[in-house]
Amino acid sequence: MFEGFAEQYVDVGEVHLWVRHGGTGPAVVLLHGHPRTHTTWHRVAPLLASTGHTVVCPDLRGYGRSSKPAVRADHAQASKRAMATDVLGLMRALGHERFAVVGHDRGSYVATRLALDSPRAVTHLVVLDSVPILEALERTDAAFATAWWHWFFFAQPGKPERAILADPDAWYGGDPAVMGQENYADYRAAIHDPATVVAMLEDYRAGLGVDRAADEADRAAGRRITCPTLVLWSSRDDLEDLHPDVLGVWTPWTTQLTGGRINSGHHVAEEAPDELASRINAFLAG
Repeated sequence: MFEGFAEQYVDVGEVHLWVRHGGTGPAVVLLHGHPRTHTTWHRVAPLLASTGHTVVCPDLRGYGRSSKPAVRADHAQASKRAMATDVLGLMRALGHERFAVVGHDRGSYVATRLALDSPRAVTHLVVLDSVPILEALERTDAAFATAWWHWFFFAQPGKPERAILADPDAWYGGDPAVMGQENYADYRAAIHDPATVVAMLEDYRAGLGVDRAADEADRAAGRRITCPTLVLWSSRDDLEDLHPDVLGVWTPWTTQLTGGRINSGHHVAEEAPDELASRINAFLAG
């Protein structure tokens, strides 16, 4: 995995992030979702590096091998703003003042927050399989609550940890034949670590509170994402079923928007790496 990439811990202030990085050229940072780690990008990162990009793949705070900050009453230690600040510090520590950011699933919320909070740093934004947190919550209906019930279960105190840690493999699943053996091993180590499971749940708890409030403040102030933005969603996942007009949901949040379907299930970086890398490359070259 990640042949030719360096791997290290980087001190970004409040936390240390575990990161792999390699390639040369304009920088792009790839942000994983729940419950994956940075290794979910192991098929995409080399493709982007081979086409002239410096590619940076961190474990987000709380995930994988990165630091797990102490839990706060308001869950702000797991906010997307805190995670975005980490990524900004990471990229600066690696010598990149401006860079593109790609986020999948929970990582897409970090990427979005980074583009909103640090517009001078982010050159391009790619979000995969998501709409903004505030939009998802405000549009919640029976279909969304049934399909994405885990958002609300994970927000409960104590009980989700007990349920997941009773049998992490049964809870999360995962197939090494699909994911790749090394990626699966990294992911499985994470989901069996109680501290990581708690931190991943804190991500969701922050989502319903401080992250929603941050989105509300942006909308009230009229702030929008000013860099070119590409929104992609998996054709064999449920995002378009729940939000038939995905681009319409994103339009009020962006100024330069394109997007569409990609032929994949939810874990697109593992299931359709060639198509995903091709779409990202074309977007960054535009």
